[in-house]
Amino acid sequence: MGNLIDRAGPFTLKLDRDRFGMLVRSILSQQISTKAARSIRLKLDQLLKPHPISAQAIHKRSEDELRSVGLSRQKVTYLKDLSARVLDERLRLDRIGRLADDDVIEHLVQVKGIGRWTAQMFLIFSLGRLDVFPHDDLIVRSSIKELYGLEDLPTKQQSHAIAAHWKPYSTIASWYCWRLIDVKKDPTMEASEYPV
Repeated sequence: MGNLIDRAGPFTLKLDRDRFGMLVRSILSQQISTKAARSIRLKLDQLLKPHPISAQAIHKRSEDELRSVGLSRQKVTYLKDLSARVLDERLRLDRIGRLADDDVIEHLVQVKGIGRWTAQMFLIFSLGRLDVFPHDDLIVRSSIKELYGLEDLPTKQQSHAIAAHWKPYSTIASWYCWRLIDVKKDPTMEASEYPV
């Protein structure tokens, strides 16, 4: 890990303060390519104009309107459930940052289409929590395999045993695991140039 940190440079995580928008983007990107998700998000932006992506704006649109931007019925259901929970205050995104990590996860996974991994990404990229270890993330597991010279992808138990040494900064170590791919592609790339 020390060699990777030297090669990747300083930790430069940029937080996404638009909590609702981050969850919407997470739902949009499930099981499709980054390019397809970006295309759908841009179409959704156009559909909702002049309003930004918000619970109110999504709530006001019909299923057919939302499907017209490339969303599946299932993802429309997820976005509608997220919007409804925000609007009726079952999910208080304005106050969720006051909760402990496990409580944030518990609140978020009640939303259709949001699982533990998405909730962990929210903790990292929206709330800036420093001790989150997303053991189900394939890139993190692949990086652990390479960095620690394992023959196979680590199991959950192996991953947690390795990550125990990263506490209380598991987020930072995970961020470096994500950066490993970029460092291998372009060893001269500085950490400040990394996409978040």
